[in-house]
Amino acid sequence: MTRTDHAGVSGIYTRRESEARSYCRSFPTEFVKASNATMTDASGRDYIDFLAGCSSLNYGHNDPDMKDALIAHIAADGVTHGLDMHTNAKTAFLETFEDVILKPRGMDHKIMMTGPTGTNAVEAAMKLARKVTGRHNIVAFTNGFHGMTLGALGATGNAGKRGGAGMPIPGVTHLPYEGAFGPGVDTLAQIEMMLDNPSSGMDAPAAFLLEPVQGEGGLNAASAKWIKGIAALAKRHGALLILDDIQAGIGRTGTFFSFEEMGVVPDMIPLAKSLSGMGLPFAALLIRPEFDIWKPAEHNGTFRGNNHAFITARVALKKFWSDDRFQTEIAEKAKVLNQRLADIAALVPGATLKGRGMMQGVDVTSGELAGAICADCFDQGLIIETSGAHDEVVKVLAPLTIPMAQLKAGLDILEAATRARTAPHSHSQKIAAE
Repeated sequence: MTRTDHAGVSGIYTRRESEARSYCRSFPTEFVKASNATMTDASGRDYIDFLAGCSSLNYGHNDPDMKDALIAHIAADGVTHGLDMHTNAKTAFLETFEDVILKPRGMDHKIMMTGPTGTNAVEAAMKLARKVTGRHNIVAFTNGFHGMTLGALGATGNAGKRGGAGMPIPGVTHLPYEGAFGPGVDTLAQIEMMLDNPSSGMDAPAAFLLEPVQGEGGLNAASAKWIKGIAALAKRHGALLILDDIQAGIGRTGTFFSFEEMGVVPDMIPLAKSLSGMGLPFAALLIRPEFDIWKPAEHNGTFRGNNHAFITARVALKKFWSDDRFQTEIAEKAKVLNQRLADIAALVPGATLKGRGMMQGVDVTSGELAGAICADCFDQGLIIETSGAHDEVVKVLAPLTIPMAQLKAGLDILEAATRARTAPHSHSQKIAAE
């Protein structure tokens, strides 16, 4: 969803900021403060945040415990930038991640610090898969989104994003995600036939790269059966399995990893977004030990490992994942979200529910309608965005820590906006007036 800059916002943006800016066009105001699921603009107006930094703020804005720990670290002249040197902040993070996340899940993955963006973690995974297997081809999937740098962009499906490269992006074969051709078509069987047919024209894959829930692609959620089938195909054909958990992970679908209850152990897991806990830049790649064959500095970066993010990430792990209370809380909110979105979907002919956990939305069948609903929501104090191939899905990505009352209040706004836009004659009249 993209709209023009609001006349009330300072002209410095239209005068000096690149035309590449996007979210600010959808939410034309100047924000000055944020706390948990509330953002406040320069006029003092509060907004309920159902975007959460595109799932970078799963624990909300400015968690007080993370904030206090970070301030204390800075006040004590703690290391800010250390390349990939050992620091006490990194030591504490690694030990906590091992104890709180890896060991309880029976995982033995190594942790590779990449540059601070999700696309860098994906780039590292693609490079390592090629290095391990000696093959070049990566299998990615329709509607997938994996980043904007050239390698990850090659695995991204969106034509508009890919067009920004200005050149062909080789090395990736795009195959149909589960449900890509409708519920009656078994895409897993199609993929198996492509792999087994020596005349399919597809080069042997180095890896299968997929999101268990496609965030930007429209909240398409793969089943455990389908993902287990992909994992089995990868193993049979000597390819690695990369599950991109950048947007769907860190609790967004209900568990720390989005695939935990699916019976698969990925060879690599790119993480970013809410990994830092507080919205600080931080990305990492989890790698099964037998595939960690990098030579020193073979994939490096000036900002690999953010010491400030180590501080806040450790607090988040200890606070939210040391027991099952937070996971139970997510499940309760997800149940409410699912029911309310079902009610909203019932207002729109042909609409369907998408996603799972706290990563759900409504496919309203039209990008024009979805954009209009989100614009009306913003006017009423709710920040919410669209996703999907045609921006046809109204997507809820509220902080997992949002109070239940505020979650319901935001859904009330969404329901009212949807109802107004889908009432008899109102939709065509409002669109015509804009």
